Amino acid sequence: MLPKFIIPRLSAARGFTFLFLFLTSAFVSQAQQQPVTWPAGKSGFTAKLMNIEAATNEVFRYSTTLHNGSASARIYELKADLPVGWMIAYKVDGSQVTSINMDAGKTQDIAIEINSTITATPKKYTIPVKAISNSDTLSLNLEAVVKGSYSITLTTPTGRLSDEVTSGSQKELQLVIKNTGTLPLNDLQVTAQLPTGWESSFEPANIKQLEAGKTIDVKATVKVPEKTIAGDYAANFTATNSNSNSQIAFRLAVKTSLLSGWIGVLVILLAIGIVYYLIRKYGRR
Repeated sequence: MLPKFIIPRLSAARGFTFLFLFLTSAFVSQAQQQPVTWPAGKSGFTAKLMNIEAATNEVFRYSTTLHNGSASARIYELKADLPVGWMIAYKVDGSQVTSINMDAGKTQDIAIEINSTITATPKKYTIPVKAISNSDTLSLNLEAVVKGSYSITLTTPTGRLSDEVTSGSQKELQLVIKNTGTLPLNDLQVTAQLPTGWESSFEPANIKQLEAGKTIDVKATVKVPEKTIAGDYAANFTATNSNSNSQIAFRLAVKTSLLSGWIGVLVILLAIGIVYYLIRKYGRR
């Protein structure tokens, strides 16, 4: 047990620590909320993050700010020097633009979205972006670090997407998942969209990781309910994770069982026999 004279000192120390943390947090929060100050009479073009890393099938998103520090209104045309096949979009308040009319002293936030080609080589790309007016040109060098691509292909070993199944039975279908991207695919799941009452299971149902260029076989078991009417039915299978997905439409032709067919024939023959018997017995009267 601590002596009584130590307890007040501990309480005071905790109080000073709490006060210090509170003041530090308040100072940092206030510093973050303060807007960027621009030198008088000077225009500028800046970005919160100059360097962004993403896969080739993801969007590079930049938050930029354009400031007209001149004493007159100006129209700025937005242009960029992109690698071949890349695309760029400039958005102001959610609307896509190619130029901005800015009053004197006005500051405008601009969202820039850049899409690379799916075949872009993984490396760092420098993308010069310019805001051009009749009086000056404001430049901004953005960096897009391409780290690869996510892509899945779902198919069958032979490429065939149709099969037959008997009503009231189950059918095993072989599926193949291939990682056609350049990055590993994590936590892959296989699911099915089937007609009402049908059931499905997969082995394996969850794939922890699939390396780029690798394939994995998945056994899909589809169970068809009893008394399913004969005909063609669609079964959609999907391989998906948080980065990509692939879907195939499989056609299953449902046929009735041989036993059911014979039972039907016997019922018909029995009905005909009963009618014939009734006609022979009561027809003469």
